[in-house]
Amino acid sequence: MLKAAWLSVGIAILALLSLARTPAVTEAGVTPQTSAYGGATGEITGKALFEGARPKLAEIHMDQDPVCVAKHVEPVHVEDGEVNGNGTLPNVFVYVKTGADKYNFPVPGKPVILDQHGCVNAPHVLGVMAGQELRVLSSDATTHNIHPMPKENREWNQSQPPGAPPLIKRFTHPEIMIPVKCNQHPWMRAYIGVVANPFYAVTGGEGAFTLKGLPPGEYVLGAWTATFGAQEQRVVVRANESTEADFTFRAP
Repeated sequence: MLKAAWLSVGIAILALLSLARTPAVTEAGVTPQTSAYGGATGEITGKALFEGARPKLAEIHMDQDPVCVAKHVEPVHVEDGEVNGNGTLPNVFVYVKTGADKYNFPVPGKPVILDQHGCVNAPHVLGVMAGQELRVLSSDATTHNIHPMPKENREWNQSQPPGAPPLIKRFTHPEIMIPVKCNQHPWMRAYIGVVANPFYAVTGGEGAFTLKGLPPGEYVLGAWTATFGAQEQRVVVRANESTEADFTFRAP
């Protein structure tokens, strides 16, 4: 009798251990994971600098769609090749390329937003983790067409008329970068960086970036631009310290 009772307890413990090792799967088919590292972390900060003659940005002519024209008072220029007033670059996608693969990170539950406003994609460059929700909005009273053109992920091409609900999409594989176009308005461009970890950023008006919460170790940092190419840099992160890593891009 006693032996049978102990046997039942043993079976129950094994069942609980088995459940603990079995990961749950989300609606997107992505296994939620947590980082194996729980100690003190560091950060990487830097800027995307520019040297040389600034490109002359082409003006966008939206005459084919009166709705687009009405949204703008000042001329609109293409964003690829833009240089900030302080000699830095906006729209640079900076990310941890290697070194974080030994850890597992949860897929954020908060969606990443891509809005079509004034017949321009906002933001122009964005990042999303593999499996994370991408929510495509339209703030314009005209029909848009969203057409990502990936190489590692599934391609899709979908129209979004005025007042339509957001498009909910996900990319399952890391890919740097996915170009996005609008077949309705050919000047509308965007770029999506799909990553396997949460350590990425897009530079803005000051050309700066910060990557927080990195476990100590050596990483390869990637920096991508639509016009001036891509670069890599090895960076050592130490606990409770901030490491500086600048990138310098030059005019062709």
